[in-house]
Amino acid sequence: MASSEPAPSGPQAEQLGRGPGAAATDELAVPSLREPPAAARPVGSLRSRIGRVAAASAAGLVVGELITLVQTVALARLLSPAEVGLYVAGGVLTAFIGDFTEGGLRSGLVHRDHDLEDATATTFWVTLGTGALMTLLALAAAPVIGHVFGDRTAGLVAAALSGGVLLNALTNVPEALLQRDFSVRRRLIVGPAVAAAFASVAVGGAALGLGVWSMVLGNYASSLVWVLSLWWLCDWRPWRGRPSYRLWRELAGYGFPLVLGMLADRGQKAVQAVVTGSSLGAGGLGLQRYGERIARIPVMGLVQVSSISLFPAFSRISRDRRRFQTSYLHALRLSVVGAAAVSAMVVAVGVPLVVLVLGEEWRGAGYALVAMAGLALGKSAMTVGEEAIKGAGRTRLINWCTLTETTLSVVLLLVLIRPLGLVGVGLSISLTAMVLGVVVSVFAGPVVGVSARQTLSATVPTIGSALLGCAVAAPLEHLVLHSDQQGLWGLGLIALDCLVFLLVYGAALRVLAPATFANVASLVAGLWRRFVPARKHGRHAAP
Repeated sequence: MASSEPAPSGPQAEQLGRGPGAAATDELAVPSLREPPAAARPVGSLRSRIGRVAAASAAGLVVGELITLVQTVALARLLSPAEVGLYVAGGVLTAFIGDFTEGGLRSGLVHRDHDLEDATATTFWVTLGTGALMTLLALAAAPVIGHVFGDRTAGLVAAALSGGVLLNALTNVPEALLQRDFSVRRRLIVGPAVAAAFASVAVGGAALGLGVWSMVLGNYASSLVWVLSLWWLCDWRPWRGRPSYRLWRELAGYGFPLVLGMLADRGQKAVQAVVTGSSLGAGGLGLQRYGERIARIPVMGLVQVSSISLFPAFSRISRDRRRFQTSYLHALRLSVVGAAAVSAMVVAVGVPLVVLVLGEEWRGAGYALVAMAGLALGKSAMTVGEEAIKGAGRTRLINWCTLTETTLSVVLLLVLIRPLGLVGVGLSISLTAMVLGVVVSVFAGPVVGVSARQTLSATVPTIGSALLGCAVAAPLEHLVLHSDQQGLWGLGLIALDCLVFLLVYGAALRVLAPATFANVASLVAGLWRRFVPARKHGRHAAP
């Protein structure tokens, strides 16, 4: 199962905007291609490394998502829903084909602990060759997109985007190596740079009247920045190591279930785009995708911070059952705390927020957003469970999750879109994510060694607390404040809704989930001490 934003090419997971991990307590340093052997280097703290990369991920995501938010608003004001829909339609093919280039080798490289130089060389040359072939295939198949969507422009966009597949292939090795190293610089530099490149070029092009082609140009600008910045940060070069067929088989064997998950996810999104575009037109497809884009902005923060730090950490501590269990439950609690708040607030203020920020013509995207409220909650449990399964090397279990997700998403879409339109599309996404969160947790429990009761106690009280907050904030907004009718003052009323929700949510957490409340309070206090040093007697306290 892929966790990134469905989009035309790799960097879109950062542009369109893909447990904090501090729970890991193993004291082993992570092997790196750039570090001396373990016996020759001092033992570092995995906890501190995860904490640093999680904090860097959060900081980078905040910057990147702020840029993405500004870009989203600007493009909504400059482009029509139909133009956005054409870009989405044109990107369906390249997004699907692009996943073949990685082939699960990147995850295999992150998980591997020996023959690293040769495994890295194998991954680079295989993904580069596959990327070149898939680029040609995407270009040749582009006219099919125009035929399926009944619009020649969609086919031209698909052809124009095909080169992004090859650029995407060049990112696999540096991304894997930087993730292995818990690279703070990658988190702080690459994501914001990619988002800024897409935003500046796409918004500038749209302002000049380039329409859908402004987003195509933005896609290429961000892809180039993505590739160049990764290779600048990574000191490995392709002439090191010797590619090996044996290593390819081992890496591919580990990653194959992950590839199936990515392909199923892309196939699911392709079916979703075709069905939505056929039933609701390009304008409806644009509204649906903008609603999903907004829904995924906070989801990307939860998923990125969790997956980037948890996967390599779980890979190193999976043999220590006690630490694995403790880390998994702690990460699950913290992830669900944020996700439950996001889901509840989307229900309470989703529609007025979209209308105030994007304009009245995008109200339909607001209804789609509210229908997708369960996306964040489902993705939070799904991400933590999936990273635990991957870290333990049990990737074949993901095949069952992939089968469930693909079947359920298509069935729900076909059943709900005709009577409910955009809301039906959103509900199919939301319900699929929540069911998958449960399914992945069921599979992850025995792998980690936690019971169903432990999983429920880590999540249900938090979800109940969020529902209580929503039960207060939603009536306040829709029966009293009516923020979408108040012009710019409406944004202040939205902030009031959020404040009321957080007060009720926090109070409920303290009563229903005191351990989770204490963990969150400790985390917030730690971040406050780190970024806002205390003053004593007119001087900064010692760090």
